[in-house]
This record gives sequence, structure tokens and C-alpha cells, in this order.
Amino acid sequence: MPVTIVKADNKKQLKQFIRFGYELYKNNPYYVPELFEDALTTLSKERNAAFEFCDADYFLAYKDGKLAGRIAAIINKRANEKWKQNAARFGWVDFIDDAEVVDALFAAAEAWARERGATEIHGPLGFTDFDREGMLVEGFDRLGTMATIYNYPYYPAHLERLGYVKDVDWIEYLLKVPEIKYEKAGRIAAIVKRKFGLRVARFKSRSELVKRYGKALFELINECYTDLYGYSALSEKQIESYIKTYLPVIDLRLVSLVVDKDDNLVALGVSIYSMSEALQKAKGRLFPFGWWHLAKAMFFKRPKRVDLLLVAVKPEYQSKGAFAIVFDELQNSYVSMGFKDAESNPELEDNDKVRSQWENYEKELHKRRRAYKKELA
Repeated sequence: MPVTIVKADNKKQLKQFIRFGYELYKNNPYYVPELFEDALTTLSKERNAAFEFCDADYFLAYKDGKLAGRIAAIINKRANEKWKQNAARFGWVDFIDDAEVVDALFAAAEAWARERGATEIHGPLGFTDFDREGMLVEGFDRLGTMATIYNYPYYPAHLERLGYVKDVDWIEYLLKVPEIKYEKAGRIAAIVKRKFGLRVARFKSRSELVKRYGKALFELINECYTDLYGYSALSEKQIESYIKTYLPVIDLRLVSLVVDKDDNLVALGVSIYSMSEALQKAKGRLFPFGWWHLAKAMFFKRPKRVDLLLVAVKPEYQSKGAFAIVFDELQNSYVSMGFKDAESNPELEDNDKVRSQWENYEKELHKRRRAYKKELA
């Protein structure tokens, strides 16, 4: 039977779109499912603030009557305006190892893009940088993180067969947390604090953090990430959503905020307990019992691994050593809390300013992921 492509344009089909990933990887020990509830919010045109400036449709591929693949086709108008391009994106792409299925999926996404005037297509990308992005091309035998995509080794070969070529790569390090604090970072941090009048902001509660620096945190990210690949500035509604969703549940010990003498935010580092194994046990669902696995990891039996989620340093402080203050503070927490290693999460391979921060730490480059692109004739 030929492959049939169906647009997921109702709630039932959207749920099938999300669940396909769980089914495809249900026996894979390295795949970390995204939370179903989060995915539903992100893909919902009524609930995701990114649809202020994005268009998207979702496609399902059926073969022999069975669901065999999925792909999202996206246009981020704000990114196109910023980067002066006319590009579409593909994301949430998964498929069985079948050329007919892959060809049909990408034909649907490319046709959708052409209909809207796109001259090129990039991916895998989400609506914004806060969505999972980048196809895994190295590190298939390494446990993923809650912030990253996992895919089978046959994925890149299919894309390259269809004429997709490398656009950019991200790399990921596994950093060993020293048993005793790395003192050089502390000395550098102390010097930078004195020289530039900087200090670490401390908080008694999450609500205090949200009140004082919730909005400023994301505004700093907008400023610092503006020149990174494909970035589009977060809108006011997106910032409000992220503040309400994420800041109330973070552990203050795993957040480092650096401010100047006027209490303006100049650098930040945000990390979380690795939720990879908990999400695997929860199978991506909070209910009926998935919440227990997540709560256990957060409050009762912390993982020995920590994930670095966000790092940002105001441009004028990037060459002044402000990152040393951020990571010195985080390192103190990592050591005292008994973490054994830390995931860097994806960083652009040519982002030397970030990569240089790991020079003095024992580390392994253990994953690489790629954004592909294709010109649309």
C-alpha cells in the first residue's frame, strides 16, 4: 500500500502525533521522552504564545494502515525578518526506517513550505530556541536529556539522501564534577568581582527571584542569544509563560545570577537535576503515576547528574570573566550537593567563548547534533 499523509488538525490527531515518538522509542534505553502535557501545550495553536509570530501544521504518515512517521512544518516570521531569509523549519520529526515513509513526510513539509513562499527549509528546529532542536549525529549510545532530541542512527542518512546538508552543529560535553572545588575558578571569580563591582544575587525564596529578576532573566537571554543560530527574541507573552512555568519549580541552589553595583543583571547560569531517568520511568506522562518519579528525583533521591540549561553573559562582560563568577557559584553547589557529573547540553561548535570555560575541567565530548538545510526549487 502507498504511504498516506494526514494533517493532524484535531486534538485526537495531535495526541497521536505526540504519542508516536513514545511508541517508536519505547524499548530504547537512551531516549528521554518529553512530557506529554508540555508537548501538547507547545504544539497547541491556542496555548503556545509563539503562534503570535509562527505558522505551523503537523503531518502523520501511515503505511499499511499503521502510523509510521510524523513531521511538523513551521515558519517563524520573526526569525525570518531578523535573519533576512525566507525559510521554513521542520521539527518533531520521527519515522520508521523506510524510504517511502521518509520521502512522503518530507515531501509534505516541503510542499507546505513552498505554498507559503519559502525558498529553503531548515531543521530539526522548534518554534524557538527553547524547543528541542538538532538531529543527533554522534552519541547514539548516550543517555539523552530532557532538553534534547534523541533519534536513531538511520535518520541522518535519510536526510542526506534527500539532499539535506549540514547547516550547523551543536556539541555536548559530559563534565566531571570535582570532588573538591576547583580553586582557580574561585580566585578568578574573586578578582572579577572586585575589579568590576559585581556580586552574586541571593534569594530567600523562588517568589523573590521571580519578583526581582524573572523578567530580567529572559530579557538578558534575548540580548545574549540574539546572534546565535536561528534565534528569535522571546515575546512578552512567551516570557510571562516561561516565568510562570519554570521559575517556581527550580532549586535556588542550582541558579547563579550575577549583578552589578546597581543590581542590574549581567550574567546567569541555570541548571536542574537530570530528569532523564525519571522521565523514562514516567514514560512522558504526569498521570496517573508519572508525577511520583519526577517528584522522587527532585525531592527524595536526587540524581548524581546535573544539567546545565541556560548560560548567558551580557556582551560587555563576556571578555571580563563574568562567567567565572557564574560557574564558581554553581560549582560550589554541585560539589556540596554530591553531583558526580554535569551535562553541558547543546552549544554551537563555533561558540569558543562558551567552550573555553571548560578548559580546566575533566570532560568528554560525547554527543553531536546537527541542523540540516535544503534549498527549495
